[in-house]
Amino acid sequence: MDLWHGHQTREHEDLEFAVLPDQVEHCRKLLSDLEFFAAHDGTLTHHPAKAGLPAGLWQLWGADMTAGLWRVDMMIERGTPDFWVYKRDPSIRLPRSTAIRKNSAGISYLAPAIVLLFKAKHRREKDDQDFRTALPRLEGQEKADLLRWLEVQHPGHEWIARLLVDYGGPA
Repeated sequence: MDLWHGHQTREHEDLEFAVLPDQVEHCRKLLSDLEFFAAHDGTLTHHPAKAGLPAGLWQLWGADMTAGLWRVDMMIERGTPDFWVYKRDPSIRLPRSTAIRKNSAGISYLAPAIVLLFKAKHRREKDDQDFRTALPRLEGQEKADLLRWLEVQHPGHEWIARLLVDYGGPA
């Protein structure tokens, strides 16, 4: 979200990024000083570099064991080089050229409405803060997309009412 805003909006615990499955090993080599753990259904399991990528693994956390800190959260996408696909519902898909944007420095980032769709599931305080900060800057189509996705994925979610009010629809 901060890449989209163009400045840091809050403190962050780690760096989150997404890669396609065929990019995982390259990223792990670049981050070889970290130990990786597979995150699945609320549990973490050590995932050695030589273990390969099992089917159904969509997230790896990288830990700096010396400092005792999580450094990265690598999300493994279901999409293709041409299409971004939402991991929780493959019917939600967009051309990668729409889903992935670049800031003025050329750094790629996920479109804010998509980031908020991911954040809607857990709705921690930091997620609510990100939503409140982003809402005034979202464009009409982004608000419409997020509203449609939330109505399907998270019916009754509090953000739906906020989007309806902000988007000009009935509350």
